[in-house]
Amino acid sequence: MNRIFLSTNGSRLARAECAKDSYWSVEFVLKGTDVRCLATDPHHPNVVYAGTQGKGVLRSDDWGKTWQPAGMGGHVVKAVAVSPAEPGLLVAGTRPASVFISRDGGQNWIESVSFRKTRRWFWFSPAEKPFTAYVQGIALSPTNPNVMVVGIELGSVVRSTDGGKTWQDHRKGALRDCHSIRFHATNGDWVYEGGGTGAGAAFSRDAGNTWTQVRQGLDRHYGWAAAADPARPDVMYVSVSPGPMKAHSRDNAQAYIFRSMDGSQWEKLGGGLPQPLLHMPYALLTDSDSPGHLYAGLSNGDVWHTPDYGDHWQQLPLNLGDIWTSMVMLKSMR
Repeated sequence: MNRIFLSTNGSRLARAECAKDSYWSVEFVLKGTDVRCLATDPHHPNVVYAGTQGKGVLRSDDWGKTWQPAGMGGHVVKAVAVSPAEPGLLVAGTRPASVFISRDGGQNWIESVSFRKTRRWFWFSPAEKPFTAYVQGIALSPTNPNVMVVGIELGSVVRSTDGGKTWQDHRKGALRDCHSIRFHATNGDWVYEGGGTGAGAAFSRDAGNTWTQVRQGLDRHYGWAAAADPARPDVMYVSVSPGPMKAHSRDNAQAYIFRSMDGSQWEKLGGGLPQPLLHMPYALLTDSDSPGHLYAGLSNGDVWHTPDYGDHWQQLPLNLGDIWTSMVMLKSMR
């Protein structure tokens, strides 16, 4: 089975594929397109979606080689997610902060008008001009298609339990400066967040309704990527830097990947990883078929892998050029 990595790379998309002889080939597609986010389709392993600056949502049916429009043209799509519980259900988040829903794989989109009621005057993102707030992350329940959790960068984490018809305001304990948010692969109770406020990481055990921040073991608090083991929802990972200036610097992120088990304190992961990481781990990916495995995509394009819950790491023989905050992994039987 071939592994394929796709990552945002500025005005193009990086695509790396590993053949059976363990040789990695790297190519760049969608040249001239500013891709902001990526999402795989749990129901179709060959399908992946991309949110873009101005070109809306794009869809690939061939593991990221070629792409076609999938609606939302003219919008800046900063987040997109595909429902594991309902085939064809997609949710997209934009700048300015709005939520759009499609139930036919992107052929038709409807804005969640009620989401506008959650907007607050203090939502403000200093990350990019014109400094308006935007949806940074979307988490869709793997067991209930009506449960959606949305994170706004430097805003709030809000929740819907009726498929986007109505929204609950900021959830207690969640990080207001959301950088990544995701449900567990199969357990609809667990949700994970990495962010730039509070402890830098938070988790929920009640489908995103209430959240817990564990600070023990974290000596820095600007979190970004969050992930959890596919077989053990209590095994959580987060990448954390001392602050935004270091995290987004060229080569001085001063970051670590942390692990927590059973909701207890965090511990730094070493086992071959540079200490500290000078390039921010913008992506942490688990493998649904391989518990214990974790992939870390760094801002300079390097990819690291551990097969044993982060105890030992090895750098993969490939480089994606850069990783601009989003990376996904696909598998092909070819």
